[in-house]
Amino acid sequence: MISEISTFFGLRVYSDEGRYIGRVDDVVIDPERRQIRGLALGEFNRGLIDSHAPGIIIPYRLVKSVGDIVIVKDVFKLKKEKKEEAQVVEA
Repeated sequence: MISEISTFFGLRVYSDEGRYIGRVDDVVIDPERRQIRGLALGEFNRGLIDSHAPGIIIPYRLVKSVGDIVIVKDVFKLKKEKKEEAQVVEA
């Protein structure tokens, strides 16, 4: 169990399939429920996540493990597969 939220800062985030997602810049909390709502990533893998936003928020419900790195459920497969299918159709 992590004792301080600040221990999240700077941790690298990987999917459970081993893909690099990004690095934790901040933690989104719900003070009323006293729980973490998400991890804010400023630096993220733009090859995997198609977004022009300066950062993304990974919902905390996707986090599977926290230690030296953060492991999240790989929900990025579908987006990547759709992108690959679109490239095949265009060719």
